[in-house]
Amino acid sequence: MLTVSERRRLEKLAYSRTAGIGLVARVRIVLDAAEGYSNNAIAVRQGVHLDTVRTWRGRYADHGQHGLKDRPRSGRPPRFTPVQRAEIKALACQLPAETGVPLSRWSSTDLAAETIDRGVAATISASTVRRILAQDALKPWQHQSWVFIRDPDFAAKAARVLDLYQQIFDGVPLGENEYVISSDEKTSIQARCRCHPTLAPGTSRMMRVNHEYDRGGSLAYLAAYDVHRAQVAGHCAVKTGIVPFMALVEKVMTSQPYASAKRVFWVVDNGSSHRGKAAADRLAARFPNAVMIHTPVHASWLNQVEIFFSIVQRKVVSPNDFTSLDQVEDRLTAFERRYNQTARPFEWKFTQTDLEDLMARIERHEQKEHSQQPTGCDHQPAAQPAAA
Repeated sequence: MLTVSERRRLEKLAYSRTAGIGLVARVRIVLDAAEGYSNNAIAVRQGVHLDTVRTWRGRYADHGQHGLKDRPRSGRPPRFTPVQRAEIKALACQLPAETGVPLSRWSSTDLAAETIDRGVAATISASTVRRILAQDALKPWQHQSWVFIRDPDFAAKAARVLDLYQQIFDGVPLGENEYVISSDEKTSIQARCRCHPTLAPGTSRMMRVNHEYDRGGSLAYLAAYDVHRAQVAGHCAVKTGIVPFMALVEKVMTSQPYASAKRVFWVVDNGSSHRGKAAADRLAARFPNAVMIHTPVHASWLNQVEIFFSIVQRKVVSPNDFTSLDQVEDRLTAFERRYNQTARPFEWKFTQTDLEDLMARIERHEQKEHSQQPTGCDHQPAAQPAAA
């Protein structure tokens, strides 16, 4: 006989939507037994074999609800020893060229073949290799690009940009009449006129874009993004350069609220249109309330306008099907107006704390590289580690 509390627990499991189907079936067998049904009747009611009913009634009688769970199983013995698994992982952590294999990166099939060729295992499948590597999240068939830090003032320049995103400059909070502009150029936006019209999506069919196209030239899209107001001002030019960039500055700085602002900070990268002290002096000479702030070299990822450009790429440029450059420019201008109506500031999450952590990791990496440098006449200076 079941107690009231036991029945309540079993009935809850019997109608559970999250419990395993096997456990639910066993619980219902026990509940039917408690109602007085015979083993044969329970087997018919639950659609199981008579021996199954006997098994789970007996286990519940001996061990209670815990007896309805599956017992531990030993499973099939492992086919590969820990040493073999370690050797496979060690091979995956080497560049193929360093092992004499003429490949740029490993695939699971290549690793399986190399494992057999080296005599590590008599036979092994690519799927088994993937499972072994998955234990340490190893994916040698993937790769990621990175770049060395070249700017000796990387930390100071990055910190200044991050402070501006937090509305701070030189340790002092910005006033209500001070603004931060993130600016850059998106180059080589082509007008590709497809040889056959693009087909709109339909039932069970995605948009279809013809592969063949005629080139209609390219242009550059220069944009200035107000970091805290999420407003964009931009214009198109045949090519980039000082003149197109200063035309963008003129457009922004002669409009409100920037024309009467106390200070307007322009965050730019180190492109030729606005590189170095000469560009900063040129900007200040034309607009005394404008201050140019450069990101570190190879750190355009600190420039928030790049996020806006990624949105433009996804929503406006791709798939590229324009009859002329005029159509490209009209589309960009119309999107700019549309974006400004609903945009919100980006949720920028990389802070000064993250920068300090990054620099600490770089320092540790440098120390490790220096400690591993060989001595002698073939000594080469260690390359600086990546910024990101």
